[in-house]
Formats: sequence, structure tokens, C-alpha cells
Amino acid sequence: MCGRYASNTPPELMRQAFHTQNALPNLPPRYNIAPTQDIAAVRSNPDGQLRSLDLLRWGLIPSWAKDPAIGARLINARAESVADKPAFRDAFRRRRCLIPADAFYEWKAGSRPRQPYAIRRRDGGMMAFAGLWENWKSPAGIWQRSCTIVTTRANALVAPLHDRMPVILDAVDHTLWLGEEAASPDRLQALLEPCPPDLLEAFPVGPAVNDVKNDHSGLLQPLASLPQE
Repeated sequence: MCGRYASNTPPELMRQAFHTQNALPNLPPRYNIAPTQDIAAVRSNPDGQLRSLDLLRWGLIPSWAKDPAIGARLINARAESVADKPAFRDAFRRRRCLIPADAFYEWKAGSRPRQPYAIRRRDGGMMAFAGLWENWKSPAGIWQRSCTIVTTRANALVAPLHDRMPVILDAVDHTLWLGEEAASPDRLQALLEPCPPDLLEAFPVGPAVNDVKNDHSGLLQPLASLPQE
């Protein structure tokens, strides 16, 4: 799964990288983003204008949901079932997005205490997670936009930590995923594979990331040595 990540690229650089018509000037650097928080997402505008960079609630609320609390359980969508699962299938067909990230966290399975690791690109560049977004209207008539991160099986780098990882899309596939280029469901499904392991690096970080209240650059500081179990 992907349950915590960092996105600290300055808004203007994010706008340039994803070719959006807008930036989010008040978007602060985030080092410990958690579910149910508002996160930056890139969406394609159906009217042919440039892409937009918007804030969406992390945790997808299906349009048919009676209670928005369901979103807390839908922070990830499994690539293997995303085209068929009722909560995600319509968004998979019509409402796909990119979620900018600079790193994500996983906790090593079986470690006591649980040891967090940060995973990021070796070259220091931004990642684009495959995402889905949805509109939900409350009984009071208020619209809520929400999203989920698509996950796939772990590659060889992440597998020792967890059996799942976010889908990280190559830049050449962004137009396809955003719907700016026509694609069949099978072609879209083919994008939802683990990225090459040599694209990434993983390193242990301190336990401060365990608390969502902590959100500072020190969370991405590599540990000099692992604590004794």
C-alpha cells in the first residue's frame, strides 16, 4: 500500500514539470502526508485547456456513497482490480490524475519496533503516482473532490519492505493516463506495473515519521545506522 508520502517540490517547479495552467502558491512543502488530508493532484481539463493542479482529499469517496467516511478506507486502489471494483471503475474510465510526490514511506515487515524507510528517485526527481479522482455531493449540496493512489505489486527494491507500492508513471505516459490521448482499458492497465527498481533508492529514516503530527525535512534524513532489535 501507500499510506504516507512526501511532496516538497516548490509549487512553480511543480507547475512547470506537469505543464499545468496554474500553481498552488500557498502549498507548503510536506514531508509526512497522511490519508484524509488535502493533497496536490494534476488533472486534465476536458475543455482542451491546460492541465490544472488542484487540491483533492486523499481517500476516494465514490459518487454513490452515503457516508463520506468511506474515503478513509479507499486511500489506495489495487491495479489488479481497479477496472472492475465498483468504488473505482468509473473513475478509472473517466477521472484519472497524477499525484506529485518526492518520496514515500514504508515500514519493514517483521521489524520490531517497526522500522520506517523512505523511497525516492535516485536522481532526486519528482515522481508521478497514478491516481483516480471522484466528485461526491453531500446531502447539503456541497461537492467534495477526492482521490486515491493506485498501487501495484512491489518491485525488487521495495519487496523486502512491503508487497505493494504506488504505480509510478513514466513522463511519456502522462498524457495517456490523463486521458489526453485515447487509450483502451487494456492499454491503461498495461501502465500499472512496478517501475524499474534501479529508478529508486530506499533508506531507513527515524521513527519521528510514525507520528503524523511531525512534518519537517528532517524526516527524510537517512539514519546512520539501524537501531538494535
